[in-house]
Amino acid sequence: MNNSVDKVVTYTIHEVAPYINWIYFFHAWGFQPKEKERAKAAEAMQLFKEANRMLNQLDKNYHVHTIFRLCEANADGDNLILDGKLFPLLRQQIPHPDGSPFLCLSDFVRPLSSGIPDTVGIFAASCDGEVELLYENDPYKRMLVQTLADRLAEAATEKMHEHIRKVAWGYAKDENLSIPDLLREKFQGIRPAVGYPSLPDQSVNFLLNDLLHMEQIGITLTENGAMRPHATVCGLILAHPAARYFAVGKIGNDQLEDYARRKKMSVEEIRKFLAANL
Repeated sequence: MNNSVDKVVTYTIHEVAPYINWIYFFHAWGFQPKEKERAKAAEAMQLFKEANRMLNQLDKNYHVHTIFRLCEANADGDNLILDGKLFPLLRQQIPHPDGSPFLCLSDFVRPLSSGIPDTVGIFAASCDGEVELLYENDPYKRMLVQTLADRLAEAATEKMHEHIRKVAWGYAKDENLSIPDLLREKFQGIRPAVGYPSLPDQSVNFLLNDLLHMEQIGITLTENGAMRPHATVCGLILAHPAARYFAVGKIGNDQLEDYARRKKMSVEEIRKFLAANL
């Protein structure tokens, strides 16, 4: 199945608000999921009310934008090939106590040697950039808007991913999950985002941008691959039923050098992006 055209989907805030994972919102404010202390619980409830009022305000003028592409794909060792472009990945190197295999995201994509093409989705989502400029003179409201914008970008990604599974890619046409089950990731496949433990290299953003043209939804990259606006997320979508999340963890100089070679970057250059994995 191949449909390698960028699809842009723009959502209103009230369309994606039901997909917000509030646990992460409260975490950003220093609240635990189940506050037992009454004063803390009351404070969290007040914050929740104010957040919902702010969502209603933002809904009048702002949107959340997503873009995705379903690439013809195969795995070639520790690389993906997405619409003919080499997409190098990292593999776990630290032995597991139980002897389980060293994982790489390419393990969940059909190998090139099979002669049969597979599909991998790529995506990006972002809140309107102007949102980050609101309430510059009100630190509380500014933080409220910024933490909501982060959650809205993730919520739009969740809604978009549901649409991809059921309609655009259609590998799970009969899926019928409640939003709590979606947020518990009970669907088939995974959606690793750049910067997360299985896809830790921020320079991957440059590759994704070459394929996705993120400027179509107002996303730009800095010299070191950071995305602007801040409330932006991007990554891969894998459909394999056995696909799961994992942490690449620490890698050796041997893999670092091999990865730099595959990415056509110097070891010094790539080292900057992988400091936490060395």
